[in-house]
Amino acid sequence: MKRLIAASLLALSCTSGRQAPVTALPEPAPAPDAVSLLGKPLPPITMAAEIQTQRQTELSAAKADYEKNPTADNLIWVGRRTAYLGRYREAIDIFSEGIRKFPNDARMYRHRGHRYITVREFDNAIADFKKAESLTRGKPDEVEPDGQPNARNIPIGSLQSNICYHLGLAYYLKGDFERALPVYQSCAATSTNADRLVSVAHWLYMTLRRLGRPKEAEAALEPISSSLDVIENIPYHKLLLMYRGEIAPEELMKDELRGNDRATILYGIGNWYLCNGIPAKADEIFRTILQGSEWPAFGYIAAEAELARN
Repeated sequence: MKRLIAASLLALSCTSGRQAPVTALPEPAPAPDAVSLLGKPLPPITMAAEIQTQRQTELSAAKADYEKNPTADNLIWVGRRTAYLGRYREAIDIFSEGIRKFPNDARMYRHRGHRYITVREFDNAIADFKKAESLTRGKPDEVEPDGQPNARNIPIGSLQSNICYHLGLAYYLKGDFERALPVYQSCAATSTNADRLVSVAHWLYMTLRRLGRPKEAEAALEPISSSLDVIENIPYHKLLLMYRGEIAPEELMKDELRGNDRATILYGIGNWYLCNGIPAKADEIFRTILQGSEWPAFGYIAAEAELARN
């Protein structure tokens, strides 16, 4: 018995000297770039490998340009290229750096405001667009180059028109249609091409419908026709023709809808049903939008806002 106890003590002393294997703690999940208006963390943006490679190459080139020549132009491209990769918080930080270095450059506020919309911070976006508006007041407008050119490689936006457009959008997404209306009316009065005309008319029409002003909404459609030479904003053009009664909503929903175009078209149709007294159909469409992955799209954010208000 004494031998057995001694052997047991010896075995215990041998095992107690060993350290238990250490299990590595899992790395904490990175904070999401954005949380939906319904409280859901939004997943990282994914894209085709070739597009990812191309955009990363473009970002690397933009960073190299800025290191060689740290101008406001070059810093803006670093921020824009970063956002095109779905790194929206990082892009906001870059534009914030731009504001510190170039405090009187309205473009920094315009681009940061855009990305505040993407991450659902509408009040911050509105503050930025108002600041950008004050910095451009009384100055000549300037063409804003496209980071992702359209089929004809013709820029369709300008600095001041983009400030106006996105300011109206931020108010709209908040459900503040009264404040969105004069902004969109101002944008409509200064639209200089078919693409800007249809994008503004789309949101202006919907704003007026939400305010219960259908006759004014119909009047906003008067400049719209199927013959407009629209290069880029084709989904908005189609929706406007639907509002005019030239395309049935059922026909639009038969289109093969992808990416941002899907969210744009579906939100316009859903809003049309809502304004025409069919809220159950609108709700169904809004929920269908959120089943997709294109959460940075304005139509997706607008669908979130509708459901969050219910």
